[in-house]
Amino acid sequence: MLNAIGRREVDYTPCAFMSFSAMRGRCHDAYEVVEKELARGLDSMVFVPSAWRGERRNHPDLRGLPVRLPPEVDVRLWEENVPEEPYPILHKEYRSPAGKLWTRVRKTDDWPHGNYVPFIDDYQIPRAVKPLITEPSDLNVLRTLLREPRPEEIAAFYAEFARACAFARAHNIMLAGGWGVGADMAAWLCGFESLMLMTHDQPATLSELLEIISIWNQARMRPVLEAGVDLYIRRGWYEGGDFWSPRLYERYLLPILRKEAELAHDYGTAFGYIMTTGALPMLDQIRNAGVDVLLGADPLQSDDEPLRSMREKLGGQVAIWGGVNGALTVEEGSAENVRQAVGCALETMRDVPGFVLSPVDNITEVTRNTWQNVDVLIETWKQLR
Repeated sequence: MLNAIGRREVDYTPCAFMSFSAMRGRCHDAYEVVEKELARGLDSMVFVPSAWRGERRNHPDLRGLPVRLPPEVDVRLWEENVPEEPYPILHKEYRSPAGKLWTRVRKTDDWPHGNYVPFIDDYQIPRAVKPLITEPSDLNVLRTLLREPRPEEIAAFYAEFARACAFARAHNIMLAGGWGVGADMAAWLCGFESLMLMTHDQPATLSELLEIISIWNQARMRPVLEAGVDLYIRRGWYEGGDFWSPRLYERYLLPILRKEAELAHDYGTAFGYIMTTGALPMLDQIRNAGVDVLLGADPLQSDDEPLRSMREKLGGQVAIWGGVNGALTVEEGSAENVRQAVGCALETMRDVPGFVLSPVDNITEVTRNTWQNVDVLIETWKQLR
């Protein structure tokens, strides 16, 4: 895995699942997931911090060190029935010495958090009547909420890291850490539509917001990098061409991405960047940012041959991790669909320094067809790798 990510010679093309939620549902912890993946012949990795989604109540969609509010922040939460609204409205306020931030969220039938509202979360984006950040003055309050990790949180991380490091050495696997976050965090705080409008209406406010997030993110990165992980991973699912034009990406996101890649490299750590749909318009910027590996190479993106485009733009300069669509090909497709996808990915990336095969970006469905196709994927990879 490390040779592939470093674009060095390998004895075979590795296969490591970016994420395997269906397997996690069968296991007690992240270490058992690794053991089961290794038993299937996969090139697994251990990721720290390893807390699963349900254990990150305030930030379920952001892995990494805990996102906890300072003790001086008063949090209030209540539910209201509004006559013109079809669903109850959940109100949440954060009162700090610098002022107040508040959000209102529709508690739809599929709202997964009960009467709770996380600080940041995917589900809030489409259900928010009023997101947390709407005015330039909100940024002063946000600064008081986004604090660097506390000493006790760093100590707890180091204790887990020691176990993970011993486990990784015993099983001869890669040790990864993260996640970093940038514009994804801005989308959680502002909502997608408002965030995109800010690029035109409030460019200075957007730049300030992204800088606040970057400073906070780097404070979360440093303990993980200082511990000595092999790979640091930053999520950028909402930084692709589905939302940002290449021009806006270069103006607002590229300088921050480059700075965080340099920080990882200062510690001798490889830097990984997750982007699935929307990656193709940004390949030049990703290459120029100093990214070591792009996670999420989806062959079903809107391009005639997306894997070939990635090979031509990134081959030999940025490692590529992916190659098979998880949701449509593995979970819903036939065994022949999977065989063809694996064969196409391996053939397209043949002789390219730095390719890791994976379903993109997760296997979540627990069905007979899914598990049979996982077996087909692994068998085909072993035959062709």
